[in-house]
Amino acid sequence: MSEQHGANTGGLPVAVVVGATSKWQSDGRNTRLIHGGGVDDSGLPVGIRWGVGGAIAQKFAAEGFFTVLTTRSAANAAPLAAAIAAQGGACLVVELDLVSQESIASAFARIRAEAGDPEVVVYNAGYLEGRDLPPEKELLEHVPVEILDTGLHVAGRGPFLVAQQVLPAMRRAGRGSFLFSNNSASLRGRKRRTGESLYYPRTLMRALAQAMTEEYSEHGVHVANVVIDGTIDSPGTRLLPKARQRPETILNPVKIAEAFWYLHTQDRSCWTHELQLTPHAVTPSH
Repeated sequence: MSEQHGANTGGLPVAVVVGATSKWQSDGRNTRLIHGGGVDDSGLPVGIRWGVGGAIAQKFAAEGFFTVLTTRSAANAAPLAAAIAAQGGACLVVELDLVSQESIASAFARIRAEAGDPEVVVYNAGYLEGRDLPPEKELLEHVPVEILDTGLHVAGRGPFLVAQQVLPAMRRAGRGSFLFSNNSASLRGRKRRTGESLYYPRTLMRALAQAMTEEYSEHGVHVANVVIDGTIDSPGTRLLPKARQRPETILNPVKIAEAFWYLHTQDRSCWTHELQLTPHAVTPSH
């Protein structure tokens, strides 16, 4: 059991979910962009209301972790924190802006002070920049550099800076998990199509995971890149035509969370360093 800290009065092991809320949650940025406003999630299972990050946070809290929910605005995570508390779990909401090195440093200073050194970090940050570009702006020459900058910040610079905050303590302890929530765009460079984010910076995230694996596995730190290969069930995606027409092609975030738990609990004699999750009715990306 961990040393007691301010909010973590039980001295529970600490799991940090970077990006615990979802841009497809009921009031998320993508939901509002695509559907013209928020949607009602009161009839949906609590496990899917906040996408992958929310499902992972609920899973680790249920398994006895003090779970830290990071988000750009604390209000975004308040309903998720209330759900975890109602389930008997313990959590802390911390604001974190991945574009700001100062914000990342301040957030993890607070996490160390109020919760303790993380045993698990799940990097689940996402972005939607590029989705509103029209069909005539498909080519790279039309993409504003600000959109590229956001992709590079979230997919490359952000996880690098987060890793610098947590890997030293994991190395000293000789244990820990740093797990990346990634997507199929990380497997190779692909053109951006209408309605998609500018996702080819995700290849950089995968490369970082590979480099971290080589550097830190020998120190007892389990690093893995999880390729979530498809559309994830959430309040906003459930209303999309493809989800309504072919629900068998949609990934269940509760089951995705179980995969992350599986990775964290693997015996170190046979660690998995890349895991691809694809619905049975879909051809896996490559």
